[in-house]
Amino acid sequence: MQIGDVEVLKVVEWQGEIAPLRTSVPESPAGLRRDNASWLAPDHWNPETDGYHAAVQTWVLRSEGQVVLVDTGVGDDRQRPQIPLFDHLKTGFLDRLADAGVRTDDVDVVVNTHIHYDHVGWNTLLRNDEWVPAFPNATYLIPRADQTYFDPRNAHRRPAPRTEQEQLRRESSLLVYADSIAPILGRAVLWETSHRIDGNLTLEPAPGHTPGSALVRLTSGADRAVFVGDLLHSPVQILDPRHSSCFCEDPRQAAATRRSVLERAADNRELVVPAHFAGPGAAEIRRDGSHFAIHRWADTVAECRN
Repeated sequence: MQIGDVEVLKVVEWQGEIAPLRTSVPESPAGLRRDNASWLAPDHWNPETDGYHAAVQTWVLRSEGQVVLVDTGVGDDRQRPQIPLFDHLKTGFLDRLADAGVRTDDVDVVVNTHIHYDHVGWNTLLRNDEWVPAFPNATYLIPRADQTYFDPRNAHRRPAPRTEQEQLRRESSLLVYADSIAPILGRAVLWETSHRIDGNLTLEPAPGHTPGSALVRLTSGADRAVFVGDLLHSPVQILDPRHSSCFCEDPRQAAATRRSVLERAADNRELVVPAHFAGPGAAEIRRDGSHFAIHRWADTVAECRN
């Protein structure tokens, strides 16, 4: 897509069914899925299995002469016991990135919207049994609140795990920090209240999913977009933003942030670009009473703007 002066590319690392949607967005009513099955399927939902269909992907932004990556997926060679589907992947993602015209040396800025395993994995590469930066010329932008929260030295400050699954996620977060965050901290900027990347792109806090979850705002000419990370996992959360995913650290705060972001997007005609939507991957939305509705998907938006 072309959004103002910014070229936007989507490079997919993995795509498929991860878990039942009733598990991934646990408070979302079954009726909401059934009533919207005609367009949720097949890109976002499998009605036969209730499967949540998602993509792990990186958004590549070419802006003011820079190459900016928004999130870096799972990564190869990772030990990820909390989700065997992504354990020790071999995806060829960097080859796909090169096919899109982006070599590792070309990347100027890497944005991690938050520190979860499927957003920071390609921060690094395994070379001679050592994790090294995958993008050697890039500055990595990481929310300070997340770096503090997930730093193993601060583990005692986090709430005690209540279930076996939470304990497994806690242990996995230590692995994620060790292989994908610690090796790039020397090249990282830990930002707090906001951060301007260039004249088109800014970072803002969007807490709830994690303490430091962030979004990227794109403003170029009359065009607007907002890259919302994991504020949205499924389009059902656009239809009713009260429902947070099972992956959220603070579901109530995530719901409040999601509503605020969607209200602004609807009122300002911002293209909403989540991290994990399959298919077109982005949409323009409109208000629908106290909820929201999909107005156009990104491919249609591109056609209208052209």
